[in-house]
Amino acid sequence: MPSNKVLEQKKAYVAELSERLKSSIAGVLVNYSGITVADDTKLRKELREAGVQYTVVKNTLLSRAAKEAGIEGLDPVLENTTALATSDTDYVAAARILCKYAEGSKTFEVKTAYLDGELISMDKLNQLAKLPSREVLLANVLGAFNAPIASFARAVQAIVDKSGEAVEAEA
Repeated sequence: MPSNKVLEQKKAYVAELSERLKSSIAGVLVNYSGITVADDTKLRKELREAGVQYTVVKNTLLSRAAKEAGIEGLDPVLENTTALATSDTDYVAAARILCKYAEGSKTFEVKTAYLDGELISMDKLNQLAKLPSREVLLANVLGAFNAPIASFARAVQAIVDKSGEAVEAEA
């Protein structure tokens, strides 16, 4: 039987993990076995730069935290090694980075994911992973807004250039 101190630490960790799950808009669970230290360091750096929190978690503690957070259905995938990647602001960052890494690895695998507290299918996760980053999407939208204005500006400039040539020719 573990000591009271250890039990209190575990209860505090479960409460903290539960709060993290509740506050995140997206999360991905992976089996990280077989990953080298160098690859893990690169992967963690990429996730951190994208604003994703990535930690290794114990399956039993994650199961309890998920139940407290109201996320049902995680228990079947909570086997072997488990790491949790959560994001508070970006729906696709964790899925995109981890699915990309899993494609190139034989042992690293994505177990499941959730959006807004609801588990999603692997098909939906793969579709989510293929979406471009938020910055790319914003650039596309701004480009679409900018295109008509740019066309109008070129047309006005062409009229000005054409009328300027006619005046010079008459002089």
